[in-house]
Amino acid sequence: MIILGTNSIKDTGYDVANSVRFNDGDDPRLKIANPTAGVRTKGTFSTWFKRCTSGAVQYFFSTWNNATDGYSSALIYLNSDKLHFNNYLTSGESTHTNLILPRLFRDPSAWSHIVCAWDTTLGTSTDRVKIYVNGVRETNFTGTVRYPQQNEQLFFQIGGTANPQHIGYQSDGGGRNFDGYLAETVYVEGTALAADQFGEFDDDSGIWKPIDVSGLTFGDEGFYLDYADSADLGDDESGNGNDFAETNLAATDQSTDTCTNNFCTMNSLDLYFTNDTLSEGNLLVTNGANYGFPISTFGLSSGKWYFECQTSSWTSGDLAVGISARGSDALGDEFSNNTSGSIGYGFRSNGGVYGGGVALVAADGYTTGSGAHIIGMAVNLDDNKLAFSVNGTWQGSTDPGAGTTNMLSIQASSTNDTGVYFIALSGANSGAQTMNANFGSPSFAISSGNTDGNSYGNFEYAVPSGYYALNTKNLSEYG
Repeated sequence: MIILGTNSIKDTGYDVANSVRFNDGDDPRLKIANPTAGVRTKGTFSTWFKRCTSGAVQYFFSTWNNATDGYSSALIYLNSDKLHFNNYLTSGESTHTNLILPRLFRDPSAWSHIVCAWDTTLGTSTDRVKIYVNGVRETNFTGTVRYPQQNEQLFFQIGGTANPQHIGYQSDGGGRNFDGYLAETVYVEGTALAADQFGEFDDDSGIWKPIDVSGLTFGDEGFYLDYADSADLGDDESGNGNDFAETNLAATDQSTDTCTNNFCTMNSLDLYFTNDTLSEGNLLVTNGANYGFPISTFGLSSGKWYFECQTSSWTSGDLAVGISARGSDALGDEFSNNTSGSIGYGFRSNGGVYGGGVALVAADGYTTGSGAHIIGMAVNLDDNKLAFSVNGTWQGSTDPGAGTTNMLSIQASSTNDTGVYFIALSGANSGAQTMNANFGSPSFAISSGNTDGNSYGNFEYAVPSGYYALNTKNLSEYG
């Protein structure tokens, strides 16, 4: 089994280059502090997203006014993993708009697309708000269902300093930041558009995919955020100049993990034990007080793949990088179980390679307090071979791109007859040390910059010839 995202096809026609990575622990947001008043009876909001954590309340687009009619808000957000569309006025609570989808959004491996379009001038109440998920209109709602009153003025474009607009944040200052990736974020003022203005179904696969939206008529107060400028992530590309100011977002929060090329991350739904925490787009693993074994969102059964992991300075305990069979104890027991289906490069007193009966191999440069390291891993599942590097030097092996000489053998597991392996990171009693995964779209700065043979990825060290970054474009071709 290989876990692929909603849009996992090789040729998408229109390719999205960038997304923005929201890490909720940083309190990130994009904000227009003083929006101009505009058309409030009609509009459309569209965005692609990939979540990193589930359960928490997380906002896509919101406004809030504490001065008019008590307080008012227009909100598009997730609560209990369900999508909410809400227009709220305290003085008219019994009639405020409230639409909640019963379906759940909690997959950290896949990109999804939502469109919320409203036209309160329509005579039929159920047509006044239309919500689409991955190109399909949703008509089933849960809870107390309320559509807008005819000709009701929604609060998305009320204007003024008391009514800021936010992306990824609750506008009343309540936080509830989005945690994950956003791409192709669009607001059209004054027109209710269907989903086919933002995407289409692929003729071969039937998968919903984005189309070029730059030619849309956005309305004077509309915006289009493509996140292509790492120095100005809130730059509006609609031509209106409705730029958002960034708060707690940096150049490293720009990502190439997008709705047309989905990159692997660590899986927040499968940590085996719960002692580790994931952050920074499910790429940064912080070890807790005991064992933790997060694995990747993609499972691999064939092909040649390259991966890097930046580790913090080693002070105590155990840290390791490797592969694991799903259902085993990941990189548990320091890779000592010969039948676990795990093999990894780790360090205790002197470091080395563990697992599957593989003999210890000295770990260059690993001593207590020796500083941060970047562990590289080349996984060849066509020949069931594997090699590790430390800070660019291959350990006990020649460059894997030159052949399999001296590469480690991946041994079959009695508990894993599927032949599917996951990237795994292991920590034990490590005192909040960190492992920062880089599948090709890192959350940390790279000082050099190297791509694979398809020009994908951003790695610190050269990618071995014939090995590729873990994204859906490469998987569709080589996986």
